[in-house]
Amino acid sequence: MKGKERQYVRRSQKDYPMSFKLAVVREYEENKISLGSLHRKYGIQGSHTVRRWLEKYGNFDWENKDIRDMGTKTKEQELLELRQKVKELERKNTRLEKELDDKDHKVAFFDLMIDMAEKEFKVDIRKKSFPEQ
Repeated sequence: MKGKERQYVRRSQKDYPMSFKLAVVREYEENKISLGSLHRKYGIQGSHTVRRWLEKYGNFDWENKDIRDMGTKTKEQELLELRQKVKELERKNTRLEKELDDKDHKVAFFDLMIDMAEKEFKVDIRKKSFPEQ
């Protein structure tokens, strides 16, 4: 690798977003992928990083060596999941509001174009709706 080498950048727990951590934990629990495979697949630094995430956010009770009831989540887990859901819904709401605003501008533009065409060509373009019988 002459000229261009990849520089190592040390990452901490705070560098990974919570949604990413939860997705890695979910993938480990659902697919039973090894910790090493997850480290390589996602480029996670630190040999114990994923294990710490599993201890914090996973469904395995590391102290009692037992699987926690899947239906019970810690308050911290529920709070983190709800915060992520709120952020996701806020982003979706913002995107949909922008799309709606763009559609409104298009409708106004097309109405203006139809009005101009009706005036210039002296032709009724819009259909006249008949009253209900």
